[in-house]
Amino acid sequence: MKRVLLALVCACSLALNAAEPIAIPKVKPGEPLPADLFIQLAKAVNPAVVNVYTTYIPKGRAFPGGRGMPNDPLFEMFNQFMAPYGGQAQPQQSLGTGFIIREDGLILTNNHVIDHADVIKVQLTETGKESFDAKLVGHDPRLDIALIKIDAKRKLPFVKLGTSAGVQVGEWVAAFGNPYGYGHTMTKGIVSALGREIDELNSLAPFIQTDASINPGNSGGPLVNTAGEVIGVNTAIDARGQGIGFVIPIDNVKAVLPALEKEGSVKRAFLGVQMVDIDEEGARSINLKQTEGALITQVIPGTPAQKAGIQAYDLVTEFNGTKVKSTHDLSKAVANSAVGQTVKISVIRNSKPRTLNIALMAEKDIKAQKLPITKGPKEGTVAPFSLGFVMSEYSNGLAQEFGLPRLTQVRPVVIAVDPSGPAAQAGIAPGDIVLDVNRNSTSHPKDVVKSLKGGTINILRILKQDRVVLVSVRAS
Repeated sequence: MKRVLLALVCACSLALNAAEPIAIPKVKPGEPLPADLFIQLAKAVNPAVVNVYTTYIPKGRAFPGGRGMPNDPLFEMFNQFMAPYGGQAQPQQSLGTGFIIREDGLILTNNHVIDHADVIKVQLTETGKESFDAKLVGHDPRLDIALIKIDAKRKLPFVKLGTSAGVQVGEWVAAFGNPYGYGHTMTKGIVSALGREIDELNSLAPFIQTDASINPGNSGGPLVNTAGEVIGVNTAIDARGQGIGFVIPIDNVKAVLPALEKEGSVKRAFLGVQMVDIDEEGARSINLKQTEGALITQVIPGTPAQKAGIQAYDLVTEFNGTKVKSTHDLSKAVANSAVGQTVKISVIRNSKPRTLNIALMAEKDIKAQKLPITKGPKEGTVAPFSLGFVMSEYSNGLAQEFGLPRLTQVRPVVIAVDPSGPAAQAGIAPGDIVLDVNRNSTSHPKDVVKSLKGGTINILRILKQDRVVLVSVRAS
């Protein structure tokens, strides 16, 4: 499958100074567009569009692409004009868009516009010198939505939030924002497609696709219909071509706004598992007759999944009455469920279907229990059948050398891999922790040796830093 190359973008929108946004009669199906329609849209929406400037001050060394660095196409351009600060890591800046949704200065934007920002500033007009410090009210990284607020000491123009439920392919729309820093820019186009699932963006909402031009700097801006109502938030583009923009449907946004304003975040249900999609070869190797579903690779202790009895190698096929075809389906179904809700989950375990009841909890971090760490042996254990990797006991030295996580159970660690061997070709690397082999749990290198089989494909469940994967290795 071709990967979609995406670039996050920035944008925003406003309405005229009034207790209510200016209403524009919506064009009915079959009616011709008024000659001045987009002129009226610009007058109604542009006053509510704002520029969002953020500054992030790196802690310690500046490391390109590291955690917390702005993930915006304008980052490189800003970086060229920034001077060093006394030998310290220099501040990084980014530009985005937001739009006022209430006259008291409540502004909607993308989470990636303000993520990790130390300073958030809002400018109401492109030419005006007036800017305001904004405070973060709430944010939802999974939906990529954030609420910020300014105090302008006056009533501000704002836009009306419409609905995305009735949006149709071919419908005229307009996008507003600050592409490449050109403030209060408007572009027009149509709705190109609905229900786009973009794996790279990992969003809970299926996107609206539009050919209205969206560019870096448009993130957080509104996509409006012919009545000037916001039907979505501009979020990303396909960087390979023009006229392929992705927009978060406004109905999904409106559903979380009360929680963001009141609590600052959205509490979502979670299972407490890691999972992978599986192909036909992988399915055959673990005696599965189907590939549709989400294959569980790890169950975190103390989570709803563990309490409900979900196990590694369970293939989840249905969640709360909804068919699960992939890990994306399961993630979205769980996240859209209510915290505290008890649901039925269907799995295939050892070729037999099972139904489990699971009480969903709010998402939270589960800290692994620390084990005493020993020095471990100096020499490693070579995997049989010329697989091309060497293992050792988990030790303090290995933990420091490979940056290994603390574990709840002692496990064997891969310390060397033959670059030309089957293990390397399968993706096994030094620092990998072997959890089980052919569904047999492994605590020591000798357990791995005992469970490996010659002349066939071996399935290894491996912990790579913070994620669990399944690896297929054919032994000679």
